[in-house]
Amino acid sequence: MSEPAVVREYAELASGYDARWSSYIYASVQETLARLPRKTGDRILDIGCGTGALLAALAAESDDLQLQGIDPVPEMLAVARRRLPEEVILGGGWADNLQLPDACVDTVVSSSVFHYIRDPVRALAEMHRVLVPGGNLVITDWCRDFATTRMTDWYLSMFNTAHFRTYGLAELEALVKDAAFTSVDGQRYKAGWWGLMTVTAAKIS
Repeated sequence: MSEPAVVREYAELASGYDARWSSYIYASVQETLARLPRKTGDRILDIGCGTGALLAALAAESDDLQLQGIDPVPEMLAVARRRLPEEVILGGGWADNLQLPDACVDTVVSSSVFHYIRDPVRALAEMHRVLVPGGNLVITDWCRDFATTRMTDWYLSMFNTAHFRTYGLAELEALVKDAAFTSVDGQRYKAGWWGLMTVTAAKIS
């Protein structure tokens, strides 16, 4: 993935992204929220926040959460800014190079982003670094264990330079474990015809 490729693709998609993928966005947000632990005052970082759908759902749920999102595409962030309360912090950035201090958030969440990340080991190390001891990791992404996802992965790998690869549930769990997370637990499921998975884990206290 060259950085310009993914930025260029989503810059063009930004204005119509939510309408075009509304059912998928709703399903993936709901499945992620169902597996995302949270309590009053938690600092939650959404990596690859896109148009801010997940952050908007969290903000609507409670005004006691401290929410922050990063994304490398300015046009997607502009859409997110218009829909989110002003207290939600948004900024540019990449998963494998978080410009944030150590141990600054209680939960890191990422939805529908992991298949774009060229260096998942470095990205997971960064997620681990910014979490407080005992903090939570929640990753939702496409799941290669489903035939529809495998076919899509093959097609995008051939014809879309922004795409990198999808993982099976066991592969993603292994990556998370190797990044020194504990209590790793994954589930795979369908969202309509689409195959997804969510892996949750914790940083050792």
